[in-house]
Amino acid sequence: MQGILLVDKPKTWTSFDVVNYVRRMVATAEGKKPKNTKVGHTGTLDPLATGLLVLLVGKEYTRKAGELSKMDKVYEVTMKLGEVSSTGDDEGEKRAVSDTVPTQEAVLEALRTFTGQLMQVPPAFSAMKVNGQRAYKLAREGKAVELEARPVTIYKSTLDSYDYPYVKFTCEVSSGTYIRSLVEDLGKALGTGAYMSDLRRTQVGKFHLDKAMPVEGVSITELASQLIT
Repeated sequence: MQGILLVDKPKTWTSFDVVNYVRRMVATAEGKKPKNTKVGHTGTLDPLATGLLVLLVGKEYTRKAGELSKMDKVYEVTMKLGEVSSTGDDEGEKRAVSDTVPTQEAVLEALRTFTGQLMQVPPAFSAMKVNGQRAYKLAREGKAVELEARPVTIYKSTLDSYDYPYVKFTCEVSSGTYIRSLVEDLGKALGTGAYMSDLRRTQVGKFHLDKAMPVEGVSITELASQLIT
């Protein structure tokens, strides 16, 4: 069984949970052990995020992971103003910053400001490696995590709705862009603080969420019929 599989990742599942779930199904269908079955993905989604996860099934496709992981992405983002979070998202410890209510024009201006090629510092709670260890592991142990800024591109951000304290927007970004960092930067620019309260990925390269399948409750026949080769 070989090909690309588009999955709509549910909330609280890690990207590895999805890979593991599909790997077990494929292994059972092929009469193999899971450890001998090749399944990978082209870019993680945070556990609290939902949406498009592009899986690679079979050795021929998992070999292309490095190439396919560099695709641009589109996200639907909800950020909450007035507070910051220790993790940059809804999972962390919250701290109030300001009760100032920015105007919609101020929000639009902030989105315009953070457009184009930018230098972005990845969040401490990320999968980036620091001296061979994942940053999030060090952060959870209470250790200081210092990550260097790196170039990313925000192609476009479109405001979908603004009902204080929640701002909903859609952004098109380059691979390697951290939406949690973008939200924190927007919160600083607005002087209110902000954290990412919800995230849904709708596009990866040419692949769209509306072509993705749910991961739970599908049969191996349904899964095999959805493989893109």
